[in-house]
Amino acid sequence: MPDPRLYESDTYVLLEPGQAERFLSTSEMLEQLQGVLAKLQNDLPRDLQKFSSVQEQARYLLETSCELEVEPGQFLQWYAVRLEK
Repeated sequence: MPDPRLYESDTYVLLEPGQAERFLSTSEMLEQLQGVLAKLQNDLPRDLQKFSSVQEQARYLLETSCELEVEPGQFLQWYAVRLEK
């Protein structure tokens, strides 16, 4: 059985169309998702519509997904990474 620590991360790499990759902490990643979701409230994917707040939507996305379509054919992608010290 894999060690559960393999799935823990506090750093994410964020890929945005037309932008260089960025490394963000969990709280920064949640803030980024909240900002994007606030703009998409009228066009949310069905699985996010069940949540009443942008914070809940962002947390759900962070825990269950790695991409969000922000415009037709344009995706925001994020991946948990482990940085060596």
